[in-house]
Amino acid sequence: MNLARILVLLVALVAGGAAAYLAINLLNREPEVVQVVTQAPAAAPAPTIPTDDVLVAGRDIPIGTTIAEADLAWQPWPRTAIAASYIRRSQLTDGTAGLIGTIARSTLFAGEPITDAKLARTDGAFLAALLPTGMRAVAVSISVDTGAGGFILPNDRVDVIMTRRDPNSDRFITETILQNIRVLAIDQAVEEQNGMPVVIGRTATLELSAEQSEIITVAQQMSDRLALALRSLADAQEKPGDDATHLIRGDTQADGITVIRNGVATRVGVAGTPAQ
Repeated sequence: MNLARILVLLVALVAGGAAAYLAINLLNREPEVVQVVTQAPAAAPAPTIPTDDVLVAGRDIPIGTTIAEADLAWQPWPRTAIAASYIRRSQLTDGTAGLIGTIARSTLFAGEPITDAKLARTDGAFLAALLPTGMRAVAVSISVDTGAGGFILPNDRVDVIMTRRDPNSDRFITETILQNIRVLAIDQAVEEQNGMPVVIGRTATLELSAEQSEIITVAQQMSDRLALALRSLADAQEKPGDDATHLIRGDTQADGITVIRNGVATRVGVAGTPAQ
């Protein structure tokens, strides 16, 4: 073998080894990950909503609670959502000092805006402070069977049903004399206790107008029994029906009027004779 062939063979061996080395390196090399960084567009600044501080309940306030400083708090409120009845910080020159000692007319929940109508200023007349203007508190005797088994609670709505004996027969006459009446208290309780009915009382105090007060007073004198019928929450928003004003004004129908003497209702004619 001549020298030229030996050189060619050596060059071929070196070239083959180099090729093999490169091939092995390429197979073992991890692929490069090309990261593309995209820059997010800058977020537009949030629009500024003008607010005012509104007086809210700092915690749950049961009905009849005497308001203390810890019961009140200021909370930012969007100006466009502030009702005219809400109390703004800018309206009170002395802060909340003038509201301390008032009484909550209804139950207030934490964060609920407070209005003047929900607070009553009083010098100690507790029940009088809970009554809206023009309304009266009248007590009605009840029992287990006339008070929905003891499940009537303060702030419930009831109908008052009167039952009496017909003086001309042995039948009983039943009549709903008042509708959708608010219960102020059961005996001395003005709120439920821990979500459960209060102890069954003997007296329910009702919120009545002046005319309704006269109707219930006459009804208690002439009836054999007065019963309270508990209304559904859905029905509590309905407009009340007509009251039994004939008990205090007399029935003006053409065939005579109803006269009540000693608790007994008697139909008489226009001239004072018994109606036919």
